[in-house]
Amino acid sequence: VQLVEAGGGLVQPGGSLRLSCAASGSIFSIYGMGWYRQAPGKQRELVAIIVRGGSTNYADSVKGRFTISRDNAKNTVYLQMNSLKPEDTAVYFCNVWTDSMKTYDYWGQGTQVTVSS
Repeated sequence: VQLVEAGGGLVQPGGSLRLSCAASGSIFSIYGMGWYRQAPGKQRELVAIIVRGGSTNYADSVKGRFTISRDNAKNTVYLQMNSLKPEDTAVYFCNVWTDSMKTYDYWGQGTQVTVSS
């Protein structure tokens, strides 16, 4: 299974970015898709997840600014990030899993998001 991420980059505070992550390969069923991030010197943390049926969960720090969505036909998850802040700077990782127990759990290679003036 391959996860290909795109959309990271450098943006000024208050700006927007849209991340995408496409899953391909021998994956028959996707239950959940999500984004995590890791800033230098910090642990990886949850940003947002979306599970089958459309239920979502967001970190408190991004609520109201970020929106996660998925295209099941394309096995793709998106993260729309608005009103970006310098503290959003991190490597963002895509995560995909096949069932509620995360029996099979896949990670992308990460994409850098830098928020700076």
